[in-house]
Amino acid sequence: MSAQVTAPPGVQWFALHTLSGQEGKVKTYIEKFKKVEELDDHIKEVLLPTEVVSEVKGGKKSTKVRKLYPGYVFIQMRLYDEESRVINKPWYFVKEVAGVIGFVGGDNPAALRQSEIDEIKARIEAANGKEVPKVQYTVGEEVKINDGPFANLNGRIDEIDPARGKLKISVSIFGRFTPVELEYWQVSRVTE
Repeated sequence: MSAQVTAPPGVQWFALHTLSGQEGKVKTYIEKFKKVEELDDHIKEVLLPTEVVSEVKGGKKSTKVRKLYPGYVFIQMRLYDEESRVINKPWYFVKEVAGVIGFVGGDNPAALRQSEIDEIKARIEAANGKEVPKVQYTVGEEVKINDGPFANLNGRIDEIDPARGKLKISVSIFGRFTPVELEYWQVSRVTE
């Protein structure tokens, strides 16, 4: 027996195109007012996929939330009746939310395939609880260490462990290469 939750009949996922930077407001508004407008039966879930990105500026680590699909919000809703006609109330409610440009697909939006929504949810799950470095490094690249006991020394990246957010770096100390494990945010690219 599969533990997957099945949506009620007629409920499908759609993509909404939003104004840049308005994705969060659109999600919050729909979630807040769907009950007031008596649309709980039609609108089930609103999804705004994000990840946490970390970077270092001026020696300080900062994190911020980055949208995985800027300009889009995904909504699980019943938009069509049994005869495949648009149901006016949820259609106009969603279209008239401030910040919504419209449904992807215009006046005849096509529902997302289950494989597409599974992929989106997999990206959210992969990003959940992890910080993604803003800068991606490559093995063999020279970096400057900005934090810890080896600060201000340069080293070469030997290994990258993205799951743990760690780098193995060889640092030359007194003419010998010493392996050091550091987090992404503790190093920066050596600029020529």
